[in-house]
This record gives sequence, structure tokens and C-alpha cells, in this order.
Amino acid sequence: MKLRSYVAGTWYEAPDGFTEVASAVDGRPVALVSSAGLNFQRVLDHARTVGGPALRALTFHQRAELIKRLALYLNERKEPFYEVAFDTGATRKDNFVDIDGGIMTLFAFASKARRELPDACVAVDGAIEPLSKGGTFAARHIMTPLHGAAVHINAYNFPSWGMLEKLAPAIIAGVPAIVKPATQSAYVAYAVFQDIIASGILPEGSVQFIAGSFGDLLDRLTGQDVVSFTGSAQTATKLQRTPAIAQNSVRFIAEQDSLNAAILGPDVTIEAPEFELFVKELAREITTKAGQRCTCIRRAIVPRRMIDAVQGALAARLDKFVLGNPRSEKVTMGSLVSQGQRDDVRAAVAQLAQEATIVYGDPAAAPAVVDGDVNAGAYMAPVVLRCDRPLTSARVHSVEAFGPVTTLMAYDSIDEAIEIANRGEGSLVASIFSYDTPTADALVLGIAPFHGRVLVVDRDDAKEQTGHGTPLAPLVHGGPGRAGGGEEMGGIRGVFHYMQRTAVQGTPQRIATVSGVWNPGATETQSPGHPFERSFEELKVGETFYTASREITIADIERFAEFTGDSFYAHMDEAAAKASPFFEGRVAHGYLVLSFAAGLFVRSELGPVLANYGLEDLRFLKPVYPGDAIRVRLTVKAKTPRKPEYGEVRWSVTVFNQNDEIAATYDLLTMNATSAHVPALETVS
Repeated sequence: MKLRSYVAGTWYEAPDGFTEVASAVDGRPVALVSSAGLNFQRVLDHARTVGGPALRALTFHQRAELIKRLALYLNERKEPFYEVAFDTGATRKDNFVDIDGGIMTLFAFASKARRELPDACVAVDGAIEPLSKGGTFAARHIMTPLHGAAVHINAYNFPSWGMLEKLAPAIIAGVPAIVKPATQSAYVAYAVFQDIIASGILPEGSVQFIAGSFGDLLDRLTGQDVVSFTGSAQTATKLQRTPAIAQNSVRFIAEQDSLNAAILGPDVTIEAPEFELFVKELAREITTKAGQRCTCIRRAIVPRRMIDAVQGALAARLDKFVLGNPRSEKVTMGSLVSQGQRDDVRAAVAQLAQEATIVYGDPAAAPAVVDGDVNAGAYMAPVVLRCDRPLTSARVHSVEAFGPVTTLMAYDSIDEAIEIANRGEGSLVASIFSYDTPTADALVLGIAPFHGRVLVVDRDDAKEQTGHGTPLAPLVHGGPGRAGGGEEMGGIRGVFHYMQRTAVQGTPQRIATVSGVWNPGATETQSPGHPFERSFEELKVGETFYTASREITIADIERFAEFTGDSFYAHMDEAAAKASPFFEGRVAHGYLVLSFAAGLFVRSELGPVLANYGLEDLRFLKPVYPGDAIRVRLTVKAKTPRKPEYGEVRWSVTVFNQNDEIAATYDLLTMNATSAHVPALETVS
């Protein structure tokens, strides 16, 4: 099968220059890949002039809805992807993370975008910052989509998930993507991408696909473009040194090699549940996808007194795995992606063996396989090495054998365990197996600066924790140092990779107009009637309502204290209250002030306001004393659609005293019905 590229709205088949991709299971040809003859300037121009404007014309919510629709579409058609993916050497269970996991990532990004981003083309980042005494000059950061293209250079081990987890945040951000899958497994990404195009869901120009080399594409990038790379540190360094990337300050996001670690705590005994959990997870990590995962445990850090026990228990578990054709139900571990990759892993093991001893498996031997061709396939049995002096070794902390390989490392103290873990120069994830709180805390704090994610496993979370190599939204999928930045799995900051953060300075009204969010000092529009009587669509940002005032008395304070049980001295004892540096005498409860404020603006009748969703950023700024009178300014700060039946309204609430001094501020969230869904009582005849 010749894989075609999808560029400028059409499928393109190269005339020559094809690379043959063989099945990792039996060596038969499964794909021919070439991008010869492609005009890469045309690819970029199409993304910038067609895809970008089409996406930027949509709001975050509209783009998120496209991603959700795409997820639903792919989910209904995913079964053929599994059949294609078997030729990568992965079992169905292994491919679940790649195929179903990729689709679930689309759902996760779509959901988070609708919850955390506005139904607008601009997002605000942080609060407004006053820049003048008079309040006429202020600043606020906004996020807007870049006007270039997102170039996604993906790894071979997760051809579907890797493509989709980068595609979702780029599209939601409003930036078109150019997808370049790794050649070894490009046929899987191609199968998924064909359905993406067939769906017709995404706007023209928002996605393109390059089968084969990306030619001189990187030489044509500008400061409005983004490169997101997953692969080896060596390749990442080479790409980053592309003159255009350096000269044009092209954003370069890299997820690279990762010498991930797992630490067995010194408190763990052979009888402890954490011992079995550690061994089980270690065996699972090096056999899932035949160890071809960026999160795989490469260094197992074990108390010296326990290393023999761990070695024996791990060998016993690995003996139970069945290597062979992933299509066979008997097989629990498949092959590497290619014979070339197997050669690379063997070479890496040879380097590791200069400092460590192979204690399980033989990387050079032809393993026994079930229903597979051991000569034409890319099979390799698990290999375990042992390093008794990791602090005086170097290769075990720098060489990654990207296959079914791990190294056991002995330590004598918690400080040594921390130092060994951190010798990896930064990783995606590290795991800690301990049931002792001081031990676990010390290890977490000791290794956290060197790892993108730290998983603590013990008997209490064992049933529900997802495992060392499986992050769930919204956790970071990336790490410091050699591991690179990566993408934030399910996180909105993954969207921000493709956006520009800009500080806008001007009047509060100008900032409100640009950002779509009302802020103090901006224009207030008098509400035509009470705002709680207006539907979601009728309410306008900036619409303001001022309430009548209400005096707060000693009797109110004492009644509130008796009813709630809150008899804090500042409310009930005049002398004690005066002794406080904050009060001149007895003061009203803060929550009494909130309750009375609500009583001033809440409407009791059935209407558009369906529910109080909560409040945020509450601050009590000035005490309210007996005899003070409070009133409220209620302003529509922002609106966010949630469902066709209702949307979320964010109200800016300011409580003033009789001297117009601010006593309290907060944001109130309500769910308001849309016009067609305002509830009404049935008329009883």
C-alpha cells in the first residue's frame, strides 16, 4: 500500500523515492512511504492562508465541539485501526492505549476547553492589573492564536495517540496542524487520518499529512509557527539547530529520551503489599508495547538488601509472558516495531552491559515465539540488567534501550536513592513504592525537580491508581532536562503552546472590550429591570444592577450567631473585639454580610436563574459594624454557554457600606436558562 500525503486539500502520491515498511510480525511489506516532489512552501501557505483564518473565525467552544464530533466519529470506526496496528508488533491490549487512548484524549481536551476557556476567540490569563492611581489606566494578559502552522513530528510507538494528543490542542487554539508521523508506523497514523478527512468535520486547511520526509519544511518556518517533536534527544538537538528555527525564534516543543525511575522504599519488606506491586508494575512496564514507551521504567532503584529478592520475583513474573504474533490470543507480549529498532536496542544493551550485568534474558538470542516468524519479525525477549554501584556508573543513567529492558540498581540510603533517580538528567515520570509517610515524602520532595510526574503507589491506592506509564488528564506529559517539555496531557496549557500571551494596556473599558470580560472601572450598563429576570441570551456583559441598602444591627449579629453556632469573639464580645488589631468593636459575620447581600439581589420567583453554582475569589476588605448599611453592585462579568438549555453567568459582586467603601468582593456563578428553556409553573385549572 502506498501511503499518500494530504496537502492543500488533496491527496498526493509521490512518483518515486519510496521507503518500504515491513511488518514487525512476519516481515512482509505493509506500506510504501515517500514525500518526493512535495512543494512544502505550498503546504505551509495553505495552512497559513486557508486553515488558520478558518479556525480563528471560530470560538474556543466551537473548535472544541469539532474535536468532540471528531472523537465520536473515530470512536464509531476504530475497529479497523486495531487490525492495521497489529503489524507494529503490539497486542490489542497494547494498542488500546494508542487507539482508544487517543480518542479519549480528544474527548478530554474538548471537555476541558468548554469548561475552562470562554466561548470567544480570546482568552484572558490572570486578573486585571491597575497601573494608575485614578483607575483610568490598567493592563491584562490575553491569549490569542498564532498566525502560523503547528508542525507535528511524531514518534513511532504511539502513531494514533501521539497524533491526536497534539492535534486537539492545536485545533482548539486555532492553529492548523501539519502531521508528520514516524515512517516505521506511518500506516497506522495514515488509517486514522484518512477517517479524519473523510469525516469532513474539520475546516479545510486545518490539518495536513506528510507521508515520508518533511524535506525543507523546517527551513521555511517563521516566528508564528510551532514545532512539536517527539523522539530521541539526538534528533531533537539536530532539529533545533535548523537555522530558520534559531534565527526566527520558532517555538520548539520537544519530548525526548527519558530514563524513568521507580524506587522501592527502604520500609518495604518481601511480605509487604508494596513489594508485589513494585515487581508487578516493573514487569508490566517492560513488556507493554515491548517496552517501547517513553514512560517505561528504565531504572529500578532498590534497597541493597532487597535487590536479590526483586531480581528473583521479577524473573518469575517475566517467565510467564508469552512472546509472539500479537494477533494470537495466547500472546501477551509482541515484537519491537522493526528489526532496525531491535538492532538499536541490542546495541544499547551492549553499552549498558559495560557497567551492569545481564541477569535475565539474552538480547542476542532468537527467542521462542508463538504464531510468528522469529527470523522475519522483530522479536526480542525481555532483558534485565543489574548495577550494584550505580553512583559510580555513567551509562546506566544516560543510555536508553528503547525496548523490553530495565536495570536494577542498589542503594543504601534514601539520599542515595534520590541521587540515583536524579542522575537521569530529567524524566517524564518516576514512581515511588512505599507505605511509610516520612519515607515517601522525602523521596517525593527529593526527586520532584527532576521529573515531570511523580507517582506514589501503596496498598491504599493500588486498586485505583493508573500505573507508572499511564497519565490521565489533566496531568503533565513532559518533563525537565533531557525529557523535554512535551505536551500537557488533557491540560489547557497544552492549548497555550500555540498561542501568544500579550499584555494589553489601556483604559479598563478598552481592556474589557478586547477581552470580553468586564472588570471594575469599565463601563456599566444599567440593567433594564432586575437581571435575575433575564435569560442567558438577554444578559449583556457589563450589565449592572444596584440594590437598595439594608442596615445591620446587633440583633442581626446575635441571631446569626445563635442560628449558625458561630460565636467567634469578634462578633459577640465588645472588649475582645477591640483588643484585636483589626476591629474597633463587634463586627458582623462575613457570611452574614454575604447572606444579607444575597437577600438584596436574589429573586424568589421561578425564572431564568436555575441554580447558584458557587462563588470564587471572595475577599472581606472592610469590617461591617452594627449600624452600618450595606448595598450591592451586581454586574455581568462574563458568560459561558454550557448546554442548549442553559449557560454559566459570572457576576461581579461588590458590597459597599453607607460610605461607599468596599466591604466585600467576589464572583458569583449562576446557571441561567436560555430563552427557550426558562421554566414556568403549570397552570392548574
